Amino acid sequence: MTTLAPPAGTGHDAAEAAAALLADLSRVTQADASRRRRAEYSSDASNYRVVPEVVTFPRHTDEVLAILDVARRHRSPITARGAGTSVAGNAVGPGVVIDFSRHLNAIGEIDPEARTAVVQPGVVMSSLQQAARPHGLWFGPDPSTQNRATLGGMIGNNACGPHALAYGRTADNVRALDVVDGAGRRFTAGAGRGALDAVDGLERLVAANLATIRTELGRFTRQVSGYSLEHLLPERGSNLARMLVGTEGTLVTLLEATVELVPLPTTPVLVVLGYPDMPSAADAVVPLVALRPLAVEGMDARLVDVVRRHHGTVPDLPRGAGWLFCEVGGADEAEALANAAALVAAGGCVDSMVTTDRATAAALWRIRADGVGLAGRTPAGTQAWPGWEDAAVPPEHLGAYLRDFDALLAQYGVDGFAYGHFGDGCIHARIDLPLTRRADVPQFEGFMNDAARLAGRYGGSLSGEHGDGRARSGLLHHMYPPAVLELFEQVKGLFDASDTLNPGVLVRPAAVTTDLRRPAARPLGAKGFAFTHDGGDLTMAVHRCVGVGKCRADSSAAGGFMCPSYQATKDERNVTRGRARVLQELANGTLVKGWDAPEVAESLDLCLSCKACGHDCPAGVDMAAYKAEVTYRRYKGKVRPVQHYVLGWLPRWARITTAIPAVAGLANLVLGWAPLRRVLFPLLGMDARREMTSFTTQRFSRWFSRRAGASVESVEWGDAGSTPVRDVLLWADSFSEHLDPRGAQAMVRLLQDAGYTVRIPQQPACCGLTWISTGQLDGAKTRLRGVLDVLGPAAAKGVPIVGVEPSCTAVLRSDLVELLPDDPRAAQVAAATRTLAELLTDPDLGPGADWRPPADLTGTTVIAQPHCHQHSVMGYEADAALLRRAGAQVRQLAGCCGLAGNFGMEKGHYEVSVAVAENGLLPALREAPEGAVFLADGYSCRTQAEQLAGVHGRSLAQVLVEGHDPGHAQVRVAE
Repeated sequence: MTTLAPPAGTGHDAAEAAAALLADLSRVTQADASRRRRAEYSSDASNYRVVPEVVTFPRHTDEVLAILDVARRHRSPITARGAGTSVAGNAVGPGVVIDFSRHLNAIGEIDPEARTAVVQPGVVMSSLQQAARPHGLWFGPDPSTQNRATLGGMIGNNACGPHALAYGRTADNVRALDVVDGAGRRFTAGAGRGALDAVDGLERLVAANLATIRTELGRFTRQVSGYSLEHLLPERGSNLARMLVGTEGTLVTLLEATVELVPLPTTPVLVVLGYPDMPSAADAVVPLVALRPLAVEGMDARLVDVVRRHHGTVPDLPRGAGWLFCEVGGADEAEALANAAALVAAGGCVDSMVTTDRATAAALWRIRADGVGLAGRTPAGTQAWPGWEDAAVPPEHLGAYLRDFDALLAQYGVDGFAYGHFGDGCIHARIDLPLTRRADVPQFEGFMNDAARLAGRYGGSLSGEHGDGRARSGLLHHMYPPAVLELFEQVKGLFDASDTLNPGVLVRPAAVTTDLRRPAARPLGAKGFAFTHDGGDLTMAVHRCVGVGKCRADSSAAGGFMCPSYQATKDERNVTRGRARVLQELANGTLVKGWDAPEVAESLDLCLSCKACGHDCPAGVDMAAYKAEVTYRRYKGKVRPVQHYVLGWLPRWARITTAIPAVAGLANLVLGWAPLRRVLFPLLGMDARREMTSFTTQRFSRWFSRRAGASVESVEWGDAGSTPVRDVLLWADSFSEHLDPRGAQAMVRLLQDAGYTVRIPQQPACCGLTWISTGQLDGAKTRLRGVLDVLGPAAAKGVPIVGVEPSCTAVLRSDLVELLPDDPRAAQVAAATRTLAELLTDPDLGPGADWRPPADLTGTTVIAQPHCHQHSVMGYEADAALLRRAGAQVRQLAGCCGLAGNFGMEKGHYEVSVAVAENGLLPALREAPEGAVFLADGYSCRTQAEQLAGVHGRSLAQVLVEGHDPGHAQVRVAE
């Protein structure tokens, strides 16, 4: 392999060369050679790790041209990158990485008449679809990663997606490309007479190899491995633009593309066909494809089970252990349904279903989309890896190939899920090959070579849409004869004679075992916190991130909460994947060294610990847990930052302050004085632009005792649920007890109205949330043991425990069991703990379907801000259902409020905190209709809305008890 990094020489020479490269790049563009940045871009969604020299972020095309010029002068390799979701190591390289996604993401002219769009390489696929939709158009190839995949990456890898059966691959939907080759020559690649003249010698090379190209290339639609030189044939229109699609940045760098659009299908109908197994489903493909469906996708029952376990449920499917998801269209619904019936008749299935309901169809397709990440874990819970990811065979051989592929898996004693674009003969698979130790590498190498031989035996392609990259370029000799590989080298020589563009990919590749990331990682023991499911090893936990990049998806498009700081900054530093890459480099130990490495601190600094990745990430990455663990290890036995003592111990200070009401009132007066706050807050590690939280002058427990006169210890527990009047234990956390008890007070009224006898613990019980978020895990465990002492007896009796603050309730449901896995009381308390809405809508413990909340919210719009921890751990479905029962019209926000406990209060976080609020919360408050109610159960969410918008939020219980109270209910944004 030819790798033209700066000459190595001595370490001093290499350092000087790297510094000179960075200096020259910094004069022409945004360039970053920090260790943290290089760590973030060292991997894509593949098994490979290649640390770049410098990462660049061009703001316009002229900067791209300047970057390419500097890199050529320094003889530095160039890797073009979009969202970094390439699964074959296509988007990593040793020299200069050009990130097009940050700034070069503009959509130019959309021509409805010509059905074309002009896009920059960093345009996200779903953004193009959104822009084209008003014209009744869309881009036909639509991979499952479309809400983060960029057009440049799709062009680089020749992406396809489920609808490529009807609309073709990316190559089939590209009209012209504005590109620069390895010599710095800029030209527009098109088609037709004279198109090949753009590159000297290309037409002669094609003419000299017509027989080889016609017999070896383009034999079936998903043969995309290597260079697709069949597009250069005269009978195929001498289409240089299409040939360059799928060349993985090895021949040219893309500046702009003109792509073709197709009409939106107006009446799509989803048909799901069930079969005994996946090979049987594959056998049915050819007759189905003859009926011209829009899509034919295969789905394995085991993968559906993984999705079901992750989400708790999936839509009902027909009987079977393998399914084909088929989409058909028509001029109208009647014709589409007739086409669907024909498909069922031709399918030879054991069971089927047909749906025209878009919501049902979307939920079914979501199984397919989520499977991309969830396929990274087998049913046994072992890590499954990409690599042999998207092989394709002619569809008529698909069933036979799958049977032999299953036999190959059995031969190696490994497991994997088969799914993918069966209509085109393309199969996706993640396989649990051992890959955690260097000793595992020979087995990995043996399997990859045997799998390549098997695909070649069936006339298949090593890649059906994702490209060859570092994963499969070294296996192309199993698919192509030497004459074809030599032809590829000659083509590379015409476009990039100096081999600076993505060297080591496709032509003169390294072995498939070179630069594997996982075997080079060291164990980072982390027993005792959240990683028991990964064998107690933080290294295994952080390598759950396989780079699928769902954390980069636009939150409004994804409908999730993940990575609020990334949504605010669009910086890879602030996305779950970027943080995971830095922690993976910590495990590697050569670039990032030690728990107290500045790169680790920088990477985790803007993580809001919102827990959304723990729920939304299909690979199960839980960055909030990793941050707590790393922070704990970094400061163990050391003096901590002052804010850890101030904000991390806030429940302690609140308990002391509110012990005497007069002291609480005095503290509020003093800390509310702005001149003092501006001096004091920076000394305490907080931002002076923030206001201090207020302490209550009447603790909730005192209010309750005066109202009810009862406590846990002063009554005998009845049999839960045995009488119409049932016991519940209302647990007021530190925030509800010491800071804002109004929500807890309203819960008492609401629960009593619903027929419950409400009791509270006699002793205070802090869950240690703020200790967890600041990585003070020893202190958190101490408090959680206290929680078990206080709440454990009620849980053991089967009494429901109702939490007030969502984040604290989430601690009892998740962190409690993770931190104290060996205490049986932890599982009991977690199982007994419920949100208010979960209790009131529970068919067994609730007051019944006939009960209605006291307030009639008919005609009232409720702007609901679910707490991130509730979204991630408990979900918001029960809350929304309860509001609808009361007659409310619910507008549920997606995304974090931005305060996130101590995060938004800390010095250095204010701007990001406000920017996160602008993602969803603040615009929703500004645009709220007259008389709308702002509902936020989270203390942080209400604080953020009040401090930034002057809007006073109320809890669910308050809204259901007080209704549309003109004195409190309406959203009023401060001027």
